[in-house]
Amino acid sequence: MEKVGFKDLNIHEDILKVIEELGFEAPTPIQAQALPKLYEGKDLIGQAQTGTGKTAAFGIPMIEKVDKKNKAVQVLILAPTRELSIQVADEIRNFSKYQRQIKSLAIYGGQPIERQIKILKQGVQIVVGTPGRILDHISRGTLKLDNVIGVVLDEADQMLDMGFLEDIEEILDKIPSSRQTAMFSATIPKEIEKIARKYMKNPEKVKVVHKELTVPQIEQYYFEVRPYEKVDALSRVLDMEDSQLGIIFCRTKKGVDELVESLQSRGYSADGLHGDLKQSQRDRVMKKFRDGTIDLLIATDVAARGIDVDDVDLVINYDIPEDFEYYVHRIGRTGRAGRVGLAYTFVTGRQIKTLKALEHYIKTKIRRKKLPTVNDIAEKQREVIAENIINTIEKGGLAEYTNFIEKLAEDYNSIDIAGALLKLMINKNEAEALEAAEKHDFGDTGSEPGMVRMFLNIGKKHGVNAGDILGAITGESGIDGNLVGVIDMFDKFTFVEVPEKYASKVLKAMNKNRIKGRKISMEPANRR
Repeated sequence: MEKVGFKDLNIHEDILKVIEELGFEAPTPIQAQALPKLYEGKDLIGQAQTGTGKTAAFGIPMIEKVDKKNKAVQVLILAPTRELSIQVADEIRNFSKYQRQIKSLAIYGGQPIERQIKILKQGVQIVVGTPGRILDHISRGTLKLDNVIGVVLDEADQMLDMGFLEDIEEILDKIPSSRQTAMFSATIPKEIEKIARKYMKNPEKVKVVHKELTVPQIEQYYFEVRPYEKVDALSRVLDMEDSQLGIIFCRTKKGVDELVESLQSRGYSADGLHGDLKQSQRDRVMKKFRDGTIDLLIATDVAARGIDVDDVDLVINYDIPEDFEYYVHRIGRTGRAGRVGLAYTFVTGRQIKTLKALEHYIKTKIRRKKLPTVNDIAEKQREVIAENIINTIEKGGLAEYTNFIEKLAEDYNSIDIAGALLKLMINKNEAEALEAAEKHDFGDTGSEPGMVRMFLNIGKKHGVNAGDILGAITGESGIDGNLVGVIDMFDKFTFVEVPEKYASKVLKAMNKNRIKGRKISMEPANRR
């Protein structure tokens, strides 16, 4: 079957722009099947569970049905719970961010109805809500459905289980029969078929069936973190686990690039893998990972297909996947060849409900784990040092060193001597690490004699020119603009030559700075 991309699905360029910004690589199976049929104007029954990306499958075509000049409600989406209503409305707002005339609103019980009435009066084209609160507004005359041209029943079987059948029928009876109707449900019980026969016009059916499997020898845990703490939390986990080879999964290409940058700046040996890389670049990254040149591979699900490395001892789901089947593929990268694998998942805020749905799908409990503290990491480091000391003792060959210690022991306690030596060793390691971070061996970067060629992760497509680059370098580092050499600009990156004697100063000044609001990263060109 030929691989389908978002650009193959007739999606409006404003929405494609959002998809590109978010960094999603390819449609999920339910999106690839449902979007073309909904664009054709057909009624649709989609059988798909939570965690398949179905909100985009119905949300995108419904956004495109809206007449922006008409402020009346034109799309109605019914959801069983307050949480799902908010989630769907948030996604609708994300996808319509470049179509500012389109307004959407979540309405549900538990929120002051006066606030909802006020916004409805101002004009809203897409309403997402629970059946009970929708009916409340209809009865008050604050929600009029005469102009509705698209209706979606999301998690239809769950709404029926919650006793909303009569409410749903009452709402559908009040909407013009010329509308397009879509229904998404994990199961298709008789009540769903009854609604379809009564309220839908020759509905097309699409179905996504998950493979129900997991890998029993993989230990699965989750960490609950705040979104802004994720990078710090990841650093702690990595320091605690001391993994030899690990894969970290992000949902988007943008997420991969940002995380690689963050980890590299913290001294981790990491590189990224996603769909924007050329095949030669992917091969180079994978070779480094297989050879152990890098310890951590940051990847999207699409780019990670076909990865076959036996020694991966840790998988981290930095983002919960959009399609739960991806989770199974992700964690299956560890625990190979009879070994016990380890998989961690980061969960933020409302994602706890998504995690519960994921557990239901894989039929396995994912246990909660506390993030390691600074003291936990320090204790782990002490254990490593102790283990190294014991291994050194057991290997022997210490005669000349023990003779030296015996002489010192004539005047000092042997425990104090050992403590002092350990302190010296730790301080020396920290000093060397600091010196290495500040001192760069630029080597041969392919520049003119006396100059160093630098790589910048910003280019023409980011709306900058050579003058912006030159201005940033001189402004941040303080060196004279006449000293800056050739500036070679490409679509997504730039090479610039600076005097070797000022290279460290420029590097320190420019790294993690911004040009036209975009965070930049600079490094010697020979390191790419």
